Amino acid sequence: MLSAMHALLDGRPTSLRSIFTREAEAVRAAAAPGPPVTDDDLASLPPLVQAYLRRAGAVGRPRVRSFYARMRVQIRNGRDGDWMDSTAEQVNTYGPASRRFFMHATRGALSFDALHRFVGEHATMRVKALGLVTMVDARGPEMDQSETVTLFNDLCLFAPAALVDADVTWEPVSERVVRGRFTHYGRAVSAELRFDEAGDLADFVSPDRYLSADGKVFRRLPWSTPVFSYGDFDGARAFAKAEARWREPDGEWAYGRFELAELRHNPTL
Repeated sequence: MLSAMHALLDGRPTSLRSIFTREAEAVRAAAAPGPPVTDDDLASLPPLVQAYLRRAGAVGRPRVRSFYARMRVQIRNGRDGDWMDSTAEQVNTYGPASRRFFMHATRGALSFDALHRFVGEHATMRVKALGLVTMVDARGPEMDQSETVTLFNDLCLFAPAALVDADVTWEPVSERVVRGRFTHYGRAVSAELRFDEAGDLADFVSPDRYLSADGKVFRRLPWSTPVFSYGDFDGARAFAKAEARWREPDGEWAYGRFELAELRHNPTL
């Protein structure tokens, strides 16, 4: 009975799922791949980033102008919160960059839908319980900055080939660490990219993201996405399992566990 009701609510034009599906289909239909990535395109990047893009199979493949991802996710709303099983879909475009992320989570008989939307200069995050009751409606400068960090993270994890055209200024930090400063609509954020001995991205750490449980009170905290394994997805190499973590003064904790089930670059091909 509950699943049938949820399916009925999901089908409404104003549901978060319908909004995501409608917009995702439109941008995927409009996006077209760019010319192949060449060795010359990599020349201006730091050696660590060049090696990572080569491991990702970027050279010789079309530039990534969009991607579609599907994930299995566990999520919780606090370090002591219960984990919820979730499924997520995501569509990003590049030139200009945009991000749409939809997640459906369940806990017992309750279900929650979340839609992150970053189109143009501003980002929003909406969460509804049972598809009806608005739990979170986040927007504003903290949300814009947080999602700019996420856009940079998406480039590094889902579509590293798109880094060749991204507005990123790089500086070396150590033998296996490089810092990137990513700018989107005049808003700049930074992150350290930490690589392992094999040349894979092992972690992405940024000081510029905000934690908010309700979309009203924001706290700026270090945020990271350690990667645990890689896999092959439609001919491209990308992360297979990763976490999202906050670092508070009294310790670090994970709020999201992500397992990539499907990744397609330039899915209109």
